[in-house]
Amino acid sequence: MGIKNLSKDVLLVKLPSKSPKIAHELKAVNEAVSKKKGNRDVVIDFSRVEIINSANISNLLILYNLLQNSGHRLIFCNVATVTKCIFVVAGLDEVFEFVDDQPTALVTVQHAD
Repeated sequence: MGIKNLSKDVLLVKLPSKSPKIAHELKAVNEAVSKKKGNRDVVIDFSRVEIINSANISNLLILYNLLQNSGHRLIFCNVATVTKCIFVVAGLDEVFEFVDDQPTALVTVQHAD
């Protein structure tokens, strides 16, 4: 799995390239966050992902809501242009937080504390 604890406050998720594996990974993240009551920020690295589907977006929205309800953030990094366009067309670019790369995501999370 591409789920890694960067600290007690930050979870890093590196998504796989294939859609069925992405869905499996996101479900695992949602379960982990649910069990921990969303007590950390989550950074999702899309560097291997070219495109996502509606099931993946649904899992991301569930994760977003879990984190928002507990006062934590969900940040996406390394999002390909095609994938970003999907978020824009769906109107989700206003919901999700995007940064260029992993180091920027980590700095963003740290400065929020």
